[in-house]
Amino acid sequence: MTIRTLLPNALRAVHAGLVVIAAIVLTACASDTGRPARSIVGQTDRSNVDQAFDILIRRQDRVYRVITPLLVKNTALCKSSARPLLGFTAKNRYSYSAELRAAAESRLKLGDALQVLQVLDGSGAMRAGIKRGDVLQSIEGQSVPQGDQAETEAAKLVLPLMRNATELEVALSRNGVPTVLKVLLTPACAFAVEIGNAPHVNTYNDGRRIMMTAGMLDVLSDAELAIVLAREVAHGSLRHARTMQMTSTLAGVIDALLTIRPDLSGFAGSAGIKPMDARLDQEADRIALYMLARAGFDPALAPRTLEKLSLAYPATVTNSYTAHHPWTAERASLMQATLTEIRQKQATRKSLLP
Repeated sequence: MTIRTLLPNALRAVHAGLVVIAAIVLTACASDTGRPARSIVGQTDRSNVDQAFDILIRRQDRVYRVITPLLVKNTALCKSSARPLLGFTAKNRYSYSAELRAAAESRLKLGDALQVLQVLDGSGAMRAGIKRGDVLQSIEGQSVPQGDQAETEAAKLVLPLMRNATELEVALSRNGVPTVLKVLLTPACAFAVEIGNAPHVNTYNDGRRIMMTAGMLDVLSDAELAIVLAREVAHGSLRHARTMQMTSTLAGVIDALLTIRPDLSGFAGSAGIKPMDARLDQEADRIALYMLARAGFDPALAPRTLEKLSLAYPATVTNSYTAHHPWTAERASLMQATLTEIRQKQATRKSLLP
């Protein structure tokens, strides 16, 4: 399963339509304490697919919870990727690969219609009263498509409606009762987030999608996860994948890790990924620290988190985070200087802008 939901490849870059950050799902029974979920990589028994699906849903919910404030509080720092969004996510059973479709039907009760599965905290959708389980009927009087092409067609439907709009009328069915709500659009840094079913401890960013591997999620607390996610949002906002001429390579890596049982044979080496240029990592560090502060996280944890990863998974470990983002004394020093700058601005109540 992926967290890509409502947009086809051609439209995901603009992240219009119904997406919050593409679709991270919350199930009624899924709660996550922030502790690592056990690995699902390598499970082959069909009877375990539902369990694997549930684990993946919990991971998605955890990432969604952590990244949401980073996306909605930092439009001033991600201007190149900021978009107005409806503030909820929706899926149907065809949002999932064939191997997961039955689990989506049984676990999430999804059919042919697009159904709301997550509402962005503090968004126009939440204020309007959109709730999980609502079945979409129409947007601005235009019927929301159903069936195996529903996401693609819904994205095409909503994109022109959002141009020059501040709110959209959403008609839905809640427990069989028709409801019409006016939803204010919510500005956010519009990045999709994926869960990669791989044991190595790393993240990937192709400029529009951020992927956290299961291995990375297993070793980070929520506070540490916020640090890594903030850096990826910063890299995406600064378009570093394009600068490094790695967009296609990283997109291929992300695609390869989306299935429940990905083929990891291509990861014996570097998977074609070059280490990030030191200057670009430093740029991302600086922006990420400001993003963390603006989103209510403690940016002072960042140097310790990155040092922790560098010690546990050094650059000599193939496909490790540090192999792609070398941790250096210079980076540590520059981060401390930025942290001092942020503290001074907070003390004098100045705008948290670099």
